[in-house]
Amino acid sequence: MSLQASSSPSRAWLTGMREAIPLLGGYVPVAISFGLIATQAGFSAWEAVLISTLIYAGASQFLFVGMVAAGAPLWLVVAMTLLINVRHVVYAPNLAPWLTSSRWWPWLMHGLTDQVFAVAHARLPQLPASQRLGWFTGAALLAWLSWIGGTALGAVAGGELVARWALMGEILPFALPALFLVLIAPRFTSRRWSLALAITIGIALLLTMSGLTNVAIPLAAVCGALCFYSVKFITTGKGERNE
Repeated sequence: MSLQASSSPSRAWLTGMREAIPLLGGYVPVAISFGLIATQAGFSAWEAVLISTLIYAGASQFLFVGMVAAGAPLWLVVAMTLLINVRHVVYAPNLAPWLTSSRWWPWLMHGLTDQVFAVAHARLPQLPASQRLGWFTGAALLAWLSWIGGTALGAVAGGELVARWALMGEILPFALPALFLVLIAPRFTSRRWSLALAITIGIALLLTMSGLTNVAIPLAAVCGALCFYSVKFITTGKGERNE
């Protein structure tokens, strides 16, 4: 009886929420950091929460508030935000084979973040087709709400928290880099990934030290991606010739 209940489509969203709980360990600190930084950059608490609700794009939000605070042209802010988020063009095709026919999927893609994608890419193939929509809904909804809640906490009480515990002011700015480091660290076991990541990091540092901070991350990411797929193409070509 309990087995049937746990496998029913109507309970799949609860399973998705439960399996997304570990994501909160990364989401909440980064969201608090964003809320605090947004208010320090001149945004109101409501504006910070609205950004996290509608844009919901992690690193792009930090870039967005930083460029707006620096007085960058609106077209450049939008272009750079979209450029960072272009990685989602790669995410969708990788999940497409596991998506069922439902008109809700396009709306749910608002919740397709890096972390949700990583979990969904591993879990959706393991689930019956009838449970995939519910599972993704639960996982994406929990992640989204935790991001909004963390932003609200950082925007409203972040200043007080930092004033009471000064160390938090030193730690929170590193929350986002730490989250991405955890995601990419396992990739260093692959030579191809190691080369691509090393080139990405190196180019980002060079551009940043050259004063091109607004374009450092997007350009470095493009160079890293080109390196990754170039090595893959060369490796595949050699394999075909050897055959």
